[in-house]
Amino acid sequence: MKKHQKTLLVALPLVAAMSLAGCKNMSASDLTSLGMKGLQAATLSDNDVKALSQKSCAQMDAQSKIAPAKSAYTKRLNKIAKALGNNINGTPVNYKVYITKDVNAWAMANGCVRVYSGLMDMMTDNEIQGVLGHELGHVALGHSKKAIQVAYATEIARDAAAASGNKTVASLSKSSLGALAEAVINAQFSQSQEQDADNFSFDYLVKKKINPAGLATAFDKLGGGDASILSSHPSSAKRAENIRNKLAELKR
Repeated sequence: MKKHQKTLLVALPLVAAMSLAGCKNMSASDLTSLGMKGLQAATLSDNDVKALSQKSCAQMDAQSKIAPAKSAYTKRLNKIAKALGNNINGTPVNYKVYITKDVNAWAMANGCVRVYSGLMDMMTDNEIQGVLGHELGHVALGHSKKAIQVAYATEIARDAAAASGNKTVASLSKSSLGALAEAVINAQFSQSQEQDADNFSFDYLVKKKINPAGLATAFDKLGGGDASILSSHPSSAKRAENIRNKLAELKR
């Protein structure tokens, strides 16, 4: 796909958000300004995306309870992370545990990887390796970059709604980084993106000489959900079946 076509695909969610935001009350100059900001969001450079991800991740860390260095959770994650490695396609990876009963794990484009203690409580080390391989897949395949572009564009549209009665569009700098981070964490990836991330995890684990079977059993334990590894599109059962089929092929 050509570069301008990719830009259009990223920018389309902004157009939809603008329609819902009541931008019809804005002046032509405001709409022009918003349109330029939308284009900027759709064409964020890799460095811009990583910088924005870094700020978003820092905000999430600030509002979350992070397991201390001496915590059993941190020691366990460090052991798991050592096998996975701390670099993905040239991007340094840093791992932390959030103390919460929620079951989730996510990664941002800057290599920020966060695992919830609720997920660690229900999974084996090998299953967590499979889950994190999937999250690293979203980073390596550019899915995380697209997610933050769309979230950034949506924040611009929300600013437009707030400023619809004014002469200028509100600056994105006034938006909540926490809200932006939440949008990225809860991003709905497409079915093909989820499968590609699953397949990336499988291949990555094999390359690292880690048993990829944990990814399948992780899906056995997970039901449907709204974010990343918890996504119900495709279903957990189908995703587990896909991994087991790949395991069978690997053994031939």
